[in-house]
Amino acid sequence: MDKKREEQYWEEYLRTGSQEAREVLIEEYAPLVKYVAGRVITGFPSNVEFDDLVSYGIFGLIDAIDKFDPARGIKFETYAISRIKGAILDGLRSNDWAPRSVRQKAKQLEKVCSELENRLGRYATDQEIAETLQISLEEFHRLLNEVSCTTLYSLDEYWLSRTVDDESVRVLDLIENVESADPEKQVEIMELKSELAKAIDALAEREKMVITLYYYEGLTLKEIGEIMSISESRVSQIHTKAIFRLQGRLARWKSVLSLL
Repeated sequence: MDKKREEQYWEEYLRTGSQEAREVLIEEYAPLVKYVAGRVITGFPSNVEFDDLVSYGIFGLIDAIDKFDPARGIKFETYAISRIKGAILDGLRSNDWAPRSVRQKAKQLEKVCSELENRLGRYATDQEIAETLQISLEEFHRLLNEVSCTTLYSLDEYWLSRTVDDESVRVLDLIENVESADPEKQVEIMELKSELAKAIDALAEREKMVITLYYYEGLTLKEIGEIMSISESRVSQIHTKAIFRLQGRLARWKSVLSLL
């Protein structure tokens, strides 16, 4: 469909609520769902089915079309990808695909990292975490691999602003479009931008690069591995370690997110 025709359908749907225009828009943007599902599934275990992710994502696309407001200054594709990804993550959480034993280990690791950060006033080293867990460095690295699937898209879950009418968008998208936010939110958004930058900047260089490429640039673990000349599993391990180091600070940001 050419751009002019697409704009006509948008105008008709936004003006009249035409169901015919709505169906055309859903069909037009359906490839976005497969695109997002294809990128999300990378890194998840084999029991997570691509078709299931697509079915979750369709609900996100429909929701995005129904609630899209051009006046916010955010491109529809940007807004829709956030909603689609959010719907897929909601679907995965509701089906609790990760084994309970893995989630318990992840919670223990998160707790240890948070306690060490509070006590040390900085991110703990691998050695400090391993010693606290009373395991070797090799065992610690194996643990990171085991729980890595529970941390995928963790920052996306935190960086989601939900409005009173249940409309949501990633805080990263709000940051990129700060001028489109109402005046009362602009200060909070800029403060959050500063806090995010500080927390990520305090990470080790490799961790910082993985987080930036994964969440800001939208690359997959495999693509990041190619850029950094390391294996996908090593990227996953670095990502997992970074997430657990950020968890303590992210928890404190929830009160800020509730204001957006």
